[in-house]
Order: sequence, then structure tokens, then C-alpha cells
Amino acid sequence: MGEKSLFCGINRPADPANMTDLEKKHTPVIECPDTVKAGEPFEVRIKVGEMPHVMEEGHHIQWLELYSGQNQYIRIDLTPVFTRPEVTVTLVKGGKHRTSTLRVVERCNLHGTWEAMKEITVTE
Repeated sequence: MGEKSLFCGINRPADPANMTDLEKKHTPVIECPDTVKAGEPFEVRIKVGEMPHVMEEGHHIQWLELYSGQNQYIRIDLTPVFTRPEVTVTLVKGGKHRTSTLRVVERCNLHGTWEAMKEITVTE
């Protein structure tokens, strides 16, 4: 039986501690504080990959989405050549939940959909 296609489901690194170059170029990176205060704004920086991803007509990141749990916060559609697969957004978390999982999903036109997650703690 052959390997699954990159277009079958959501791709994640097989071993996050030892990623391939393909995984390093496509797995979203979420940069934000590990702990945030309820009701106070904080920045979340999202970039596609630890290694730069090309943005050419034939190979590019089409979009990025940011979720908290199942709630979509943003979707950014990208244009090849004229954009970089990177965005910074300011969020505010409520105090109802003590932890929150941020999840980024992105789509490469040649290598499918990729996902990364980061858990943050919300304090009063």
C-alpha cells in the first residue's frame, strides 16, 4: 500500500522534534504568549513554516485560518507573488475558560492542508 496523498485530510509533522524540509516549509508556526490575561489584548503572529515558503504563481500558500477551539477567528486569503504567508493579529480572550487551544490551518496549492496548535493559559 502506498503513502497517503498530501491532499487526503490535514497534514501534521510525523515527528515534530525531527521534521523533514517539506514539513518545515508547510507547518504553521504560532508565536504568542503562553499565558494571557482575560480581557486584555495580545498579539498572535502566524507564519507558514520554520523555513520560508515560496509565493510563486505555480506554488504558493492560498490561505491561513486561525481558530480557538472550533471558533474561527480569522481567514486570510493570500495572492501569490505579492504577499508573504505571514500575519499578526490582536486577540482578546475571555475569562470563562482557563486554557484555550489556538489552531492554525493553511493550504498550499501543491502540498495540501497543514495544521499546527498551541495551548495558552488564560488568567484573571
